[in-house]
Amino acid sequence: MKTVAVFFGGKSNEREISVITGLYCANLLRGDHRVLPVYLDPDGGMLFGDAFGVEEFRTGGGTPKGLKRAVFTRGGIAEARKPKKTIPIDCALNCCHGGMGEGGVLSALLTWYGIPSASPDLATSALFLDKILAKDFLKGMQIPVVESFPLTESEFVAGGWRAQAEALGYPVIVKPCKLGSSVGISVAKNEEELNEALALAFRLDRAALVEKYLAGKRDLNIAAYRAGGEIVLSPIEEVFSGSPILTFGEKYEGEGERRHELPAKLPEETAEKIAQMLKCVYARLNIRGIVRADFLLSQEGEVYFNELNTVPGTLATYLFGESLTKARALLNLLVEEGMRAETEKLTLESGILSKPVFGAKNGAKRHN
Repeated sequence: MKTVAVFFGGKSNEREISVITGLYCANLLRGDHRVLPVYLDPDGGMLFGDAFGVEEFRTGGGTPKGLKRAVFTRGGIAEARKPKKTIPIDCALNCCHGGMGEGGVLSALLTWYGIPSASPDLATSALFLDKILAKDFLKGMQIPVVESFPLTESEFVAGGWRAQAEALGYPVIVKPCKLGSSVGISVAKNEEELNEALALAFRLDRAALVEKYLAGKRDLNIAAYRAGGEIVLSPIEEVFSGSPILTFGEKYEGEGERRHELPAKLPEETAEKIAQMLKCVYARLNIRGIVRADFLLSQEGEVYFNELNTVPGTLATYLFGESLTKARALLNLLVEEGMRAETEKLTLESGILSKPVFGAKNGAKRHN
């Protein structure tokens, strides 16, 4: 039986959602694999144990007691007190929402320690956690995005954003650069509201994106993964909201009635355009694992790529089928794909360090 490590938690505004996703995936994979849940403590380090329940994260500062502190080793992890006793990991699954977990740090560590992963790599993770960089990348691929401008905290204090906002035209939407799940997002109808929205954004992040708000837009989601070299797409989902933007409460807390339609009722041409945009990005970045892309459809029928989530909630399994049986089969497929992925290539050495010029005493200090 193969060992699958499910990583979740981390220092992020979405840590609690990550706990739900991580335990959901760990429980579904049990029986088919030996599952090793690994919790990234917000204070640093990793913890693992035989069993986790959501209720264990409700008290004690959010960290269950009685867990073992872990460290990475070559090809796996080990208890910190017994670093030479490696627990080999056949595949890792990243369920960390936001922060360094989703932003590429965990992906990089897995690669460094030679642990196969069923999740997106460093480059893709870092790129799409940053909304400003993601916009620039998509523009470079000639994929349509909503008009916007980036803003740092120092630029906010300087005040030049007022002219930029006027040129963009109100209303606008303010998005903290590296946050997800609608945390810190606000819609501003005038300069006063924009000032307040930016002040909130900079309490949470170092940069923000000010984007033209599309009144009457439709919110559309679609997921993708790779199987046997082929990119597989889910049906397109439309999500309805009672607010100008889909809020955190509507997504996760049952605030109001979260309504959706799957598959969405769309013109065939629009659905095909959305599918091709996601396929293009997935193929260009050679993405591994499951991702969810969010699109906006304007009242005029224009499609805009909004963002790509490299660790979507419950890994977007519901978009491929509502049943837990289908979700379990999909997670198993992702793990199998991850175990087949190459983690290392040949590393060449030039032999320059063995040349006589570097062999003498203080040879490394030569200047000519």
